[in-house]
Amino acid sequence: MIKFIKSHGLGNDYIVIDGKDTGYSLTKSQIKKICHRNYGIGSDGVLMLCKSNIADHGLKIFNPDGSQAEKSGNGLRIFSAYLYEYKKIKRNKKITIETQGGLTASEFVKEIGGKKYIKVEMGEAIFEQKKIPVKVKSSDQFCINKVIKLGNKKFIFNCVSVGNPHCVIFSNKISPDITKNYGSKIEVHNYFPNRINVQFAKIINRATVQLEIWERGAGYTLASGSSSCAVVSVGFKLGLLNNKVKVKMPGGILKISIDDKYQLEMEGPVEKICEGRIDI
Repeated sequence: MIKFIKSHGLGNDYIVIDGKDTGYSLTKSQIKKICHRNYGIGSDGVLMLCKSNIADHGLKIFNPDGSQAEKSGNGLRIFSAYLYEYKKIKRNKKITIETQGGLTASEFVKEIGGKKYIKVEMGEAIFEQKKIPVKVKSSDQFCINKVIKLGNKKFIFNCVSVGNPHCVIFSNKISPDITKNYGSKIEVHNYFPNRINVQFAKIINRATVQLEIWERGAGYTLASGSSSCAVVSVGFKLGLLNNKVKVKMPGGILKISIDDKYQLEMEGPVEKICEGRIDI
């Protein structure tokens, strides 16, 4: 039996475990069962506390299909809230966290009505095709305003990495149905050798954008911190969005800021759902 806590960030829910309880490893079948909403606890992924030689804490992030993710914005906030509550870290102390997608830092901002507000430094947005990676037949260094065809449908897309890969599509019409139908196809398109997260984004004004999200390895998702950062990064690069943006998703709102060097910060709430033990 292992201890777990389950929390959500705007409806994007994760299970957090201490890796020492499992020998710092889980099989794909174990992850799938833990995340299954009928046969397990049910979640959008698993966050495992690990050792790190370069940061205060290490973090492994697993998708519900058993694959490992490089980075997750909501996951980082949930993991940080877990550290503050269960590892008794003082709330005025900034935490450094090592992920597969790079080194990050987070800090406690405030608590209102049981929700912990956490700010996370999400690192630099990267636009080079090779570093995302993207394989579009083009001599361009960046993957900006490219065309993808899916049957009779065409989309103009832009790609960026914020520690994990993203495909951003701006549109005046977005919906869960469009996202589920086309996001699932774009995720596994041969343009994207490591698969990709997909965002359909509608710009409300220069300081507000609305998102629908298809998450790699998880499917349709109510909210995503890294997706929010990706959309703001592309919007800022294209001159469509300001450097401080409210990102509206079905699960709620995140605040994203970006500077001239494309360094990103994210702030939003975390709410604990439950804690207990599970037999894996």
